[in-house]
Amino acid sequence: MTSALRAALAVILLMPAPATAAEMIMFEQAGCAWCKRFNEEIAPAWPNTEQGRSAPLRRIDIHAQLPEDLSGILVERFTPTFVLFDDGREIARLRGYPGDQFFWALVDEMLAKLEP
Repeated sequence: MTSALRAALAVILLMPAPATAAEMIMFEQAGCAWCKRFNEEIAPAWPNTEQGRSAPLRRIDIHAQLPEDLSGILVERFTPTFVLFDDGREIARLRGYPGDQFFWALVDEMLAKLEP
C-alpha cells in the first residue's frame, strides 16, 4: 500500500460520522382545512428560513403506513401535528396550526430544545 493511499485511508477513517439531521414531521390528511392553511401560509417559505434549514419539513399522511425510522412516534388523528424529530427521538410536538403569527414563535421554542 502506498503512503498516499495510507494517508487517504487514515483521513477517511478519522472523519466523524455524519450527524443525523433534525426533521420537522408534519402529520397531515386529505381534506384538512388547517393543513391547507399551513400549506398556503408557511410551507412555501419553510425551506428558505432558518427554521426550515434546521429541521426540513417531512410530510406523513396519518392514514399511510408509518415509515420504520419513525416507529417511535405516536401518530395522532388530529391534523396537522408537527413533531420535531432528531437522532431517532421526538424532541417536541405542536398539535394544530395556530396561524402564521403564532406558528413561527412556537416552532422557535421547539427548535430551542435541540442539543447544539
